[in-house]
Amino acid sequence: MARVKTKKYAYIMNLFAGTIIGVILGIVFLSAITSHRIDFFYERIAALENTILDKNAKLENLEKSINSKRFVLKDIEVILAFEEDGIDELEIMHIKKTVKEKYSTLLGSEVKSIDPEIIVLVIDNRILKMNGKEFQLHVNKLMMTEILKFWIDVDRID
Repeated sequence: MARVKTKKYAYIMNLFAGTIIGVILGIVFLSAITSHRIDFFYERIAALENTILDKNAKLENLEKSINSKRFVLKDIEVILAFEEDGIDELEIMHIKKTVKEKYSTLLGSEVKSIDPEIIVLVIDNRILKMNGKEFQLHVNKLMMTEILKFWIDVDRID
């Protein structure tokens, strides 16, 4: 009789332990998938917020100069050159957003009245700090038409 009870208890204990382990593994797996999706959506939301802010700034400045027939600045474009392993996507968006914010007051201005040397000096050799990291910006090229384009090297400072 004692053997039958022992096997019965062992079977029940194995069933109970297997159920607990299965539940724990299921929760870990589900939370890993959910956290990955949350990170993806966080990056997507940040990108869309940057786009909205950029479009609003453009719209305000272009509404001011809508009736003029001058050659005005309509957009700012930032092209970054950096080492692949040094910067992640959120840092790239933050750097572009910071550069565009520095020059958002120029939108709607007449291109002839903008001094390119002063524009370059605002960003060249600037150090940006974010998330405990420091990045130094160097302006390679500047092109001014209706779109102000910057080619910027980004170096991570350790």
